[in-house]
Amino acid sequence: MADPLSLLRQYNIQKKEIIEREGQIIFGEFSWPKNVKTNYLKYGSGKKGAAKEYYTLECLLYILKNVGLQHSVYVRQAAAEDIPAVNRPDRKELLAYLNGETTTCASIDKSAPLEIPTQVKRPLDTEGIESISKKARYEEQQVQKVKEQLAARLDINKKEASVNLDNIKSLSETMSIEKIAAIKAKRLANKRTTIKRNDTDVDGPDLRAIIDFDVGSTKDIISRERQWRTRTTILQSTGKIFAKSILSLLQSIKNREEGRARPQQQPIKLPEPPRIMRPVIQPAQYNRYDQERFNKQKEETEGFKIDTMGTYHGMSLKLVTEGKQQARSAAIPAAAMPPGRPGKELLPANQGRVVNASQQSKRQSRTPIIIIPAALSSLITMYNARDILQDLRFVTTEQKKAQGCTRDNEVLIQRRKDANTTVPYRIIDNPNKLSASDWARVVAVFVMGPTWQFKGWPWDGNPVEIFSKICAFHIKFDEMKLDANVARWAVTVLNMSRTKRHLDKSILMTFWEKLDLYMLKNKPELRF
Repeated sequence: MADPLSLLRQYNIQKKEIIEREGQIIFGEFSWPKNVKTNYLKYGSGKKGAAKEYYTLECLLYILKNVGLQHSVYVRQAAAEDIPAVNRPDRKELLAYLNGETTTCASIDKSAPLEIPTQVKRPLDTEGIESISKKARYEEQQVQKVKEQLAARLDINKKEASVNLDNIKSLSETMSIEKIAAIKAKRLANKRTTIKRNDTDVDGPDLRAIIDFDVGSTKDIISRERQWRTRTTILQSTGKIFAKSILSLLQSIKNREEGRARPQQQPIKLPEPPRIMRPVIQPAQYNRYDQERFNKQKEETEGFKIDTMGTYHGMSLKLVTEGKQQARSAAIPAAAMPPGRPGKELLPANQGRVVNASQQSKRQSRTPIIIIPAALSSLITMYNARDILQDLRFVTTEQKKAQGCTRDNEVLIQRRKDANTTVPYRIIDNPNKLSASDWARVVAVFVMGPTWQFKGWPWDGNPVEIFSKICAFHIKFDEMKLDANVARWAVTVLNMSRTKRHLDKSILMTFWEKLDLYMLKNKPELRF
């Protein structure tokens, strides 16, 4: 049975003419009233016990005509013309189905009752009717004439086929044996080279007239038929796509067959390299005769104080020269030592090397320092600094106290860079303990707002100058009002939510991204 929704989609895709006349919408030879209900459900209907509501054919045709209008303008225009409008949630999916972009839609109710269409007979003009009637009469006359000719031929063939048995005589009475043999030979020769023809065959325009008459009738019947399912549409499914699983299965079969056909390559055995027996170096042991060997080396230096047993590895030129001078000055009291203590002649050389190691400057740390407020009213304190900056998860100070956590003087967090790399950061809240070298490693500070937070800081405690040297941040809840001082300063504000913990990571990643850019530009010597 014809479906108004499917016909509307088919005519819209094929750009065929849809006629509206006398309250009817006409699709070729089928027509429905304008207010007939299609099987397309309205948004929200039929759910939770609600009654099912369907769009009318006039409503769907109207949105196709005004698809270029904005939805608000379309709704007002439809209300002015007293035509029901399509809801906004249905608009995109409905237009995609009617324009042929999708083959089906979830809102189509296939179990909905459909109204039977009425057949439409289109009026023709009088000249067209006369010409069609003349043509029909002429074709009927031609067909009748051909039929009469066929009947006459059949009668003649019947008469020729009828034989009077009384007049039959034997061939031996009418012809001689030689003549009969000649006729048989001639008949066989003609039979081998010719095709038997039936006298009842019809040739020429008479047969063409009959065929054309039948073809015209067949076309008229076929034009009224509508194909419901084809070999392509019958295989289409709305719930599952078989192409992915079938193609993967075929690919696996192909790979298996190619693997069987391919000969297995034998692994190439390389000759083993010859084994080299390396001598094992035995650790040096104490030997009391080394003192004599040292005295001999001392004589070979021609009196110069050269430490042939010492090392200058890892020492700068300044330290080497200072070590020589101190060793030379220490050689005087060492030479005046009382006898009876063997082995103390090694003191000048060894003493110079020990003094150099002690005077070597302490290795500077490359761990960055982050300063946070010491006040408990701040959102970030020593209680929750590890959770916020390392775990990227906001936990209040009250929650940490309720869990029994204690306050540390400083916290060392490990920031995870990738799967196998972490970078340490030192977190403190008392900057008065920092030395000059420590202040060079301060990279970030969390600001509360009052200027007394920077009392005793370098740069005369001026926040503007401090924030030009150190990257500043301010953390607050998103519904809180921003402090007036923070609004004037060059500070990055981190707005945290009180309840939406899933947003913590993205907000706190902003802190690390900003800090990485600052350190790359101003503190490249630190580890980050």
